[in-house]
Amino acid sequence: MSEPDGAGRREALKRVAVALREGGIGFALAGGYAGWALGGPEPENDVDFVVTEAEAGRAAEVLTAAGLDVHQPPEDWLFKVYSDGAMVDVLFRLASEPVDAVLLDRCVEQEVLSVRMPVVDATDLVIGKLAALNEHACDLSKVLPTARALREKVDWPRAEAATAWNDIAVACLFLLRRLRVVTEE
Repeated sequence: MSEPDGAGRREALKRVAVALREGGIGFALAGGYAGWALGGPEPENDVDFVVTEAEAGRAAEVLTAAGLDVHQPPEDWLFKVYSDGAMVDVLFRLASEPVDAVLLDRCVEQEVLSVRMPVVDATDLVIGKLAALNEHACDLSKVLPTARALREKVDWPRAEAATAWNDIAVACLFLLRRLRVVTEE
């Protein structure tokens, strides 16, 4: 089976969002497709949604009942959903921190592909991308294009404070300042 193209991922995004909303699950579009919905580049990999850890089991049941193929991988912070070959990750922890109602409350409700859904706010999105950087996964190409595209929407002091514990995130923020993506106010 070949990898689904952008159209296949976008269709999976809509199917999962509609099923979660109809199932009464609190959720938000996250990851690269949240960045895309907020004005960044379209990602070339899977779609990500977040739910609270307390609702993860029910979310999996709702998606299964909607006819989607749900799998539990070895990782204990997400489950995977397949729709016509396209993969969607449903995460309930980001950078080892549980997804909570506070994060979901900061989301922006907007239309994505003609479907209204909550989208992770730009600052939380960038914090997640920065926090995921480590010595084994330090590909800045996963952060720089999104940070550049969303730069006016990001609360940079909050992003810096939230990731100060991560030396690679600190180095990335230094680079973003040097590139004038992050400007001092």
